[in-house]
This record gives sequence, C-alpha cells and structure tokens, in this order.
Amino acid sequence: MNQIQCPKCGEVFTIDEASYADILKQVRDEAFARELAQQKKTAVELERARAAADLRSLEAEKDRAIAKLRTDLDAERRDRDAAVFRAETGKDKVIRELEARLDQEETRRKLAVTEALAEKDRELSERGEQITRLQSELENGKTERRLSEQALREGFRLQLEAKDDQIRQLRDFKAQLSTKMVGETLEQHCESEFNRFRMTAFPMAYFEKDNDARTGSKGDFIFRDFDEDGTEFLSIMFEMKNEMEETRTKHKNEDFFKELDKDRREKKCEYAVLVSMLEADSELYNGGIVDVSYRYPKMYVIRPQFFLPLITLLRNAAMNSLAYRRELAAARSQSIDVTNFENEMNEFKERFGRNYRLAAERFKTAVEEIDKTIAHLQKTKEALLSSENNLRLANDKAQDLSIKKLTKNNPTMRRKFEELGRTD
Repeated sequence: MNQIQCPKCGEVFTIDEASYADILKQVRDEAFARELAQQKKTAVELERARAAADLRSLEAEKDRAIAKLRTDLDAERRDRDAAVFRAETGKDKVIRELEARLDQEETRRKLAVTEALAEKDRELSERGEQITRLQSELENGKTERRLSEQALREGFRLQLEAKDDQIRQLRDFKAQLSTKMVGETLEQHCESEFNRFRMTAFPMAYFEKDNDARTGSKGDFIFRDFDEDGTEFLSIMFEMKNEMEETRTKHKNEDFFKELDKDRREKKCEYAVLVSMLEADSELYNGGIVDVSYRYPKMYVIRPQFFLPLITLLRNAAMNSLAYRRELAAARSQSIDVTNFENEMNEFKERFGRNYRLAAERFKTAVEEIDKTIAHLQKTKEALLSSENNLRLANDKAQDLSIKKLTKNNPTMRRKFEELGRTD
C-alpha cells in the first residue's frame, strides 16, 4: 500500500499498488508529453532563429556584391569617359572599340549580378522550404499529441465509469446489507421480512398494522408475543420512517421520538422502535442498534437490516426474564432466598448487555469499512477528473499556438512569413 498526500488540501490517503502504478504511469505520460512538446517547440524556435540569421547574412552578402558591382561599373564608366575625352579628336574607330569593350564588360557585369542574385534566391527558397518542413512537422506533432490525448481521455472515461459502478454497488450494499427492498416501501419490506419467519421463529406472535386512532395518533405496527399459556411477555410499538433523497426538507430521527413514545404508552407496549432510513450519513445510526432511552424509556432506533435481529434480541431477553419470573414464583413458594435469583438476573443482564455491545460493534465496524472504501473510490475518481482537466488545459494551449504568436517579438521572421503568405 502507498500513501499519497493531496497537494491542495494536504489530506493523506492510502491506495493499493495497482492504483498507485496507474496514477504514476499517468503522471509520467503527461510529463513525457509536456517534455516532448517543449523539445519540439525549442527545436522549431532554434531552427527559425538559425534560418533568420542565415537570411540576414545572405542579404548582407548580396548588398555587398551589388555595391561592389556598382562601384566597378562607376569606375568603368569613368574610365570610358576619360578615354572618350582623350579620343575626342575624331578617332571613331577607337571610340567604337572602346564602347564595344565597355558594353561587353557591362553585359558581363550584369550577368554576374544576375547569377549572384539567382543564387541568393535559390538559397532563400531552400530556407523557405526548410521552414515549411518544420511547420509541417510541428502540425504533425500537434496531431499526434491530440490523438494521444484523445486516447488518454477515453481511458480515463472508462476508468471513471468503472469507479462509478463500484461506488454505486457499494452504496447499494451499504443501504441493503442483508435486505432487499426492490419495489417495496419500508413498511411493506418489514412486514414481508417478518412474515417470512413468522411460523418458524414467532409462531405465537401478533404483528399487525396499528389501525386504532381513537387517541388521535397511531404507530405503524404493533408486535406482541405470547407463551404457551397465552401470557404476553413482550410488546413493541414500531414506527417506520423513510424519505426520498430528492426531498428538500430533511427530517431527523429525533423529530419522531416524542410521538412514538406517546403511541407506545397509549397502546400499552413495553418497547418503542423507530425503523428509519433518515439521516443516511449519520455514523451513529449507521453503526447498528441505537439505544435512545436517555431521551425516552425503552426506545431504540435501527436501520431496516436490524429489524429482525432486534426483535429476536428483545424476545430472547423477555423469554429469559419470563423463565426467571416463573422460577422466582417457585422459589418464593419454597422459601428460597430471593438474593440468589437477583444475582442470577443481574448476571443474565450483564451477559445480554455484553452480547449486545459485541453485536453492535461488529455492525459498526462493517459499516465503517464500507464508508472507507467509498471514500477511497471517490478520491480516486476526483484525481482522475483532475488529470483529465489538466490534459484539456494543455490541449487548449497547444491549439491556441499560431505563427502570429511565435513571431510576436521577431519582426524579421514575421516579415518572412508575411512574404510567404503565412500570417495565421
């Protein structure tokens, strides 16, 4: 297992080796892509700088050659004028020869200048082709990077879908645990669960809807259990509360304690139990069977998965106490010391309390492990979403790259690109 610290909030979370390797690979791939893009950009900038320097050098050489040719032509013209002036006496033949020689020399000079200019133009054309080739390589690099980013985004999308499926499955498992509530309301679910085990676990029990509203209110279900002699030894008033996740006004469990205790007393029930799906994120109520007798006597709050276990616990305790009451009556009739019975009763209460605490701790541990797994998957999902956002920002910056921006502070290259007709 590896620990990773969030660079924003500083929270440290633990991931397995496979997830850590996947994240590390993504970071290396992203760093490699950035480095490759930076190298290409640097190479293009260096080549453009060299091309600009060579262009300036060629232009300087051309200017020097033209200046030299002009100087030579001026000298030849001066020589010709001097010769004409000396031969001005009428030596036409000599003048014609000199003129013909000067014309030939001027033609030769012009040809030399033309050839020199043509050579410089060829070199400039080659430089332009090199720049065009570099631009083409840059565009190809952008295309390759775009395809790579698309593949990475698709991979991230598939991973996020898989993580979302796992989170949904874990949330469903947490909400259900040992229950299946497909297409049922909470009351229907509890009634169905009880009827499944009625004949095997509660053959003498009464479990029906509370339809008696003469006192102004009523609970949802009343449970009563009897022994072979028809003597009632356990009674429970049940209230079921659920609400949709989209409900804007969220209720709390304690909002119903007072009314539930009133119904318990009016219907002469020993215990009151609130079966609730409210406060779904509460660690207290998700931990197992919650005893709220500090607010109202003999009242418990449970999730639906603890419906039958709580009835079983209270029933077993009541049956044991019933047996002890019978033994007490027999002991009194035989003048047995009541103190021994009270000691046994206290011992039973301690054993029952210990068993109840152990069961509650195990339920709470199971729910905490599920919460940790959900939190870990949620953090992994957020990290993947953050990586996808960074890729999108990098792609936007690459798409925004243009020749105009590259030559913003380079007037020479901007002028050359304008001559080539590339200004975008």
